[in-house]
Amino acid sequence: MFKRMLSAFGVGGPSVDTVLDSPHATPGQVVTGQVRIQGGTADAEIGQVVLSLVTRVEVEHGDHEYGGVSEFFRLIVQQGVRVPAGQLLAIPFQLPIPWETPITAVGGAQLPGMTIGVRTELVIAGAPDKGDLDPVLVHPLPSQDAVLNAFGQLGFSFRSADVEAGRLHGVPQELGFYQEIEFFPPAQFAGAVSQVELTFVANPHELYVILEADKRGGMFSSGGDAFGHFRVSHQEAPATDWASAINGWLAQVAQRGHANPAFGGGYAGHNPAFGGHHGYDQHGHHGHHRGPGMGGMIAAGAAGVVGGMVLGEVMEEVFDDDGGDFAFGEE
Repeated sequence: MFKRMLSAFGVGGPSVDTVLDSPHATPGQVVTGQVRIQGGTADAEIGQVVLSLVTRVEVEHGDHEYGGVSEFFRLIVQQGVRVPAGQLLAIPFQLPIPWETPITAVGGAQLPGMTIGVRTELVIAGAPDKGDLDPVLVHPLPSQDAVLNAFGQLGFSFRSADVEAGRLHGVPQELGFYQEIEFFPPAQFAGAVSQVELTFVANPHELYVILEADKRGGMFSSGGDAFGHFRVSHQEAPATDWASAINGWLAQVAQRGHANPAFGGGYAGHNPAFGGHHGYDQHGHHGHHRGPGMGGMIAAGAAGVVGGMVLGEVMEEVFDDDGGDFAFGEE
């Protein structure tokens, strides 16, 4: 997407351009493309061609929160690359998207504040030359989509999304961070709960769904956090009645101030939020045709939060002044 001269070789040196076959992906999928290196006025030697996945991560330290760019997957595409003068060298690649990769797009709309980028790095004479970022839109898995649709059906409204450094108790994680998608609760729970946070942790076989409700304090009770935890296979998730499960858990939180201990088993039945027929979108990705729901909710939330911000502008803002794997700045 971004053709860039390799400064290490000076004027007349080669240039590099990483081209993705498609910017759309889902967790567990492989993104394909080519790293295209155009030879300059003289032959050139490149030690390594490296691709990495990066995202913005928030880190809490005391009463402060810091944000930085984190590399969470790294792939050496090729080593010992000789680039003849004036010739174009195309190096194909297959870049796996980890199962725990944060979601950055839902229902055709980008989640405000969420960005994933493919960074191209060339190692020349032992020194890394980090290049520009190519954005990737990570869409939900069908199992995750079933949960998100239930949130839309129940009347939640999107608030914000970010990625937090750390690990969740009792949930196996490979990455050192997790995504939080925050919602305002439905009207009937607004007096008891200020917000609900949704986190997915996926692996090849199953999906963990973690819910956290911020309970409001009252005249005779203190506020606090209540948690819900659900584990289900990717095959079982679309048949799970998530709307009933989430609504029942939130009712318990609102009435008693703690999570429902029964929220850990399966809930059989048809999910009305997972309606419509299976299909493929214009990009050829497996999806689900749906009416107003999660997609519309995210789009409405995005309009209220960032207006007409487009992906390129988000990438530029989020990853500007990249100072390494964790380049922190207080917010």
